[in-house]
Amino acid sequence: MVQQFIILGLFVAAAIYLGSVLYRSFQAKNACKTGCGKCGSLDLQKVENDLKSKGF
Repeated sequence: MVQQFIILGLFVAAAIYLGSVLYRSFQAKNACKTGCGKCGSLDLQKVENDLKSKGF
């Protein structure tokens, strides 16, 4: 009986963690200002302007 509660608690914790990861991935569309690529948002206009300024 105790093992079932432990497994249920781990499952709920994992579901909450995955839910928060998915929620954050849909929230930060253009919030990234650094351009490092970690957050998944990509500003194509900024990339285009950078390439034009470098002569490509």
